[in-house]
Amino acid sequence: MIVNGTSKITASHRSRTAAIYLRQSTLVQVRDNTESTLRQYALGDEAVALGWDREDVMVIDADLGVSGKFGQAREGFRDLVAKVCLGEVGAIFGLEVSRLARSSADFARLLELARLTDALLIDADGVYDLTNINDRLLLGLKGSMSEAELHILSGRLQGAKRAAAERGELRFPLPVGYVYDDEGECVIDPDAEVQAAIRDVFAAFAAGGSAFQVVAAFVGRRFPLRAYGGAWAGQLRWGKLTHSRALGVLRNPCYAGAYVYGRYSTRRRVQPDGTVRTGIKLLPREQWPIVLPDHHEGYWTWAEYVAAEAKLKANCTHDRARPAREGLALCQGIMFCGSCGRPMTTRYHRHGQAAYGCSSSRADHEATPTCRSIRADVVDDAVAGLLLSTLSPGQVERALATADEVSGRHARSHRAAELAVERAQYDADRAERAFSAVEPENRMVARTLEARWEARLAALDQARAALAAAREARPALPDRTALQALAADLPGLWHDPDTKDRDRKRLLRTLIADVTLLPEQARARARIGVRWHTGATDELALTRPATSPEVRRTPAAARELIATLRPEHSDEQVVVALAEAGLTTGTGRRYDVAAVKWVGHTYKIPARSPFRDDEINVNRAAQILGITANAVYYWLTHDRLTGRKDSSGRWCIPWNPQVEAACREQIGASGHLTPRPGPPAQARPGEVTVQQAAARLGVVEHALYYWIRCRRLPARKDPSGRWCIPWNPQVEAGCRDWITHPEQFAPTGPRPLPVDSARDGEISIPQAAARLGVLDAAVRYQIRVGHLCAHRTPAGRIAIPWNDEVEAALRAHLARRGHPGPTGLGSHALPQETQARGELSVQQVAARLGVRQGAVYYWIARGRLDAVRADDGRLSIPWTSDNEAICLQLAARTVKSHVKTTALTAGGAV
Repeated sequence: MIVNGTSKITASHRSRTAAIYLRQSTLVQVRDNTESTLRQYALGDEAVALGWDREDVMVIDADLGVSGKFGQAREGFRDLVAKVCLGEVGAIFGLEVSRLARSSADFARLLELARLTDALLIDADGVYDLTNINDRLLLGLKGSMSEAELHILSGRLQGAKRAAAERGELRFPLPVGYVYDDEGECVIDPDAEVQAAIRDVFAAFAAGGSAFQVVAAFVGRRFPLRAYGGAWAGQLRWGKLTHSRALGVLRNPCYAGAYVYGRYSTRRRVQPDGTVRTGIKLLPREQWPIVLPDHHEGYWTWAEYVAAEAKLKANCTHDRARPAREGLALCQGIMFCGSCGRPMTTRYHRHGQAAYGCSSSRADHEATPTCRSIRADVVDDAVAGLLLSTLSPGQVERALATADEVSGRHARSHRAAELAVERAQYDADRAERAFSAVEPENRMVARTLEARWEARLAALDQARAALAAAREARPALPDRTALQALAADLPGLWHDPDTKDRDRKRLLRTLIADVTLLPEQARARARIGVRWHTGATDELALTRPATSPEVRRTPAAARELIATLRPEHSDEQVVVALAEAGLTTGTGRRYDVAAVKWVGHTYKIPARSPFRDDEINVNRAAQILGITANAVYYWLTHDRLTGRKDSSGRWCIPWNPQVEAACREQIGASGHLTPRPGPPAQARPGEVTVQQAAARLGVVEHALYYWIRCRRLPARKDPSGRWCIPWNPQVEAGCRDWITHPEQFAPTGPRPLPVDSARDGEISIPQAAARLGVLDAAVRYQIRVGHLCAHRTPAGRIAIPWNDEVEAALRAHLARRGHPGPTGLGSHALPQETQARGELSVQQVAARLGVRQGAVYYWIARGRLDAVRADDGRLSIPWTSDNEAICLQLAARTVKSHVKTTALTAGGAV
């Protein structure tokens, strides 16, 4: 490649990177146009020839197969712009500048950045210096031409496609059920099984009225699919019919024999981050640019397709449509609340019952005081009765006459629009004849007549749109033939067991537009308003059925009779009186004793007193004796007190002075009811009990027990087992000193074994740990694993036979590599070379920070503190000022890392 203007390349440019930007618009071009790709890669050699080092040449080929319309979608272009902004690029190489970007915005931005960073653009035409105004103007012109080239090519391609589509000759993938024959015509698939599956889809939709019912009809049956692209291109595949595929078949106008072009439109949206997203949107049927009816044989007619489109739109609930669905609630979807004005929801309860309620209003806190819920069967029966009574032969004739009158009124209302369409059609035809009569060479006149014809056609389209809007605005009227056939035997059809609730809803909605629950203050009554499609309204007054509590409530007559008789008669006598009066419960059962008792408990009706003149109840006896009622019950059940039970199960106790005296005698002889004082402590002169000492010092008794257990306070036990403390001013002063300074009471050294239980040469665990310089737990671990012999003394202490051999063996075990037992600060010191590097062990770090060793291990395990494990398994921590600051922050943030300081009571008792 011969490059012009190489004198513009300076040492400053060669000291930076030479970027070789490669791009192909599509993957097909990458696969087929290999020569262009090789030429772009060869630009690296050209950069070397112009003075760049091989290592300074950077090839950016991430955008091979990506269109240059938008820079945000190209990763390689973004990297190139970023490197130019950083000043790392001295020159950008390409076969032509149009490869950089097809968008003027992206291209101008790159040129401005290249000018600011003094970067060159080099292609086959020469070297461009963006600081030179002439080069900048030339590159700007080339960028505009590159963008315009895309528009011109796209216009040519789309124009050719549209011209072929207007003739119905543009071929595109056909839906399953259609194939192209040898002459290129669209024909029905000759496969009989495929035809049967497609026809059954439309038959199922005609029967069920929704895509959901179509899918239900194909359960357990396979459905065909024509594969386009990939390894299965052109082959017929069989699978399951899904809801989306059923909608695709029903909404495809190709099955109605129509050729349609332009159903989908490509839309681009700019995201908040600046990226451009491309999406496909389905256009409304009125906006389809090309529609050719009766283009080929269809599976159903165009009228059936338009009706199905409206029915599918009516089934779409997210557009606030309320189609007829399954369920026994006939007014579901057309029931409204007359108080808040919102649609009433339907809820199904147990035993097949349903109810209408203002659930949405209550959830949004928009319910009014008169918003009510009502049982569905009450409303449905009333509305169905109104419908059946209305559709009598006489009413049908009047409805037909009204329908004729309404049809005439509708015809008169849009007659003006029809005349406007006729006038516009005449003007358009006249303009067409004038244009056809002019000679083609007389372009001056032809252009004027052509513009006039286009204006007349636009006026015709507007008139037709106004007529269509006027026809769609009128409400749909029932068909005369269908209404007559419906009224012939509507009651029998309505009550037929084979008639589904969904069909009843459709019959109901044929004439009734909606039902409204009108506001009513009385909860026992309800009013509903029915609005017919003709605009007429009816109002029905209903009585709400009694609720379950109302049904089960005790009748007033029975309640009054029980209130009159029960205070003076027994419950059995009340039951007899209720039976003679013929009164029953709210559920229709005869009264028994349990029912009478429940009525008395509910309405606070007192029963006849079971006590005689000389009898009292258990609570009164307990109150007189000053004991609990449980004690009285115990005496009654163990024959220590005489009493009787009445029919209600209550105890009746005969009471007199003799019975009271006998009860008090039992109280005096009982150790539970009258606690006896224990034997006095056998204290010697000068001794006090623990309770007395605690009272003198003003502390809890547990503190003195703790001092005695720790052998800081001398004491002895008397024959009864009580502690007796020799007391004098010196002992009292020592105790008060311990109260004032509890920290001095903490153990200061290893606790030895008792002299009376220790053998010669035996020491305790704390003594062994102190000699070895380890924790007590390390010695206990050695005993537990069998490395150290020990036995338990009668007092419960552990005694260890100790000599030089035992100590040497134990030190060897403790010094063993990977020893799992806990160690103290002085054991297992780090090697000298490790300490020389300024590293500390975990024990040393814990001692410096005043925290537990476990906290340091936790920080190391969580990666919050760096540590090094030596060959012998020990952890060493490089101790610097930064590590120390980190550890102090960690110790301050966590409570568990600090040593717990338990607040002591007097003398250190916990």
